[in-house]
Amino acid sequence: MFTGIIEATGTVTTVDRTAAGLALSITLPWTDVREGESIAVNGACLTVEQVAAGTFKCHVIRTSIARTVFDTYEVGRVVNLERALQVGDRLGGHLVQGHVDGVGTVQSITDHDDARLLDIGVPADVALVSMPLGSITVDGVSLTVNALPAPGVVQISLIPFTLRHTTLSQLHPGDRVHLEADTIGKYVRHLLGGAS
Repeated sequence: MFTGIIEATGTVTTVDRTAAGLALSITLPWTDVREGESIAVNGACLTVEQVAAGTFKCHVIRTSIARTVFDTYEVGRVVNLERALQVGDRLGGHLVQGHVDGVGTVQSITDHDDARLLDIGVPADVALVSMPLGSITVDGVSLTVNALPAPGVVQISLIPFTLRHTTLSQLHPGDRVHLEADTIGKYVRHLLGGAS
């Protein structure tokens, strides 16, 4: 479980594609990470398989590759990182499972006063549980839905702090992002019979 509050960014140092999936090595900003821990990498919960020389190695299985854009990652890519929530920690964002529900596409970016507005095209399942002032996770970042400007489009507002401390400042129209819809909304939809 995570909160969507990004603790650090890391840089992909190796990418190994095999028949079994994808192995990534990412620079490690912490000194106390242990093998077996979970770290959200751009919002996807991955297990630390190995720690060495200031990096950690993780494996992305084929099922996860199909639901994410990890297969497009190259050496040098910067990613958002968050360690798993501990019992008693502050829940600064919202409840985030680290399960990518789908991939969104940035449609437009507009600087407005002291914020940057992003319109993101989202899959139908994510759109169904998105509402103004509700929560959504974009590349691991806990955000508030600012508006729903069109069917299948979610607008988020990025404050200067988020732009400085996450990779979202690097996004351009056409870029694809990991999305996790609001956990509570997904449960309500399922209980009401709306999920397959």
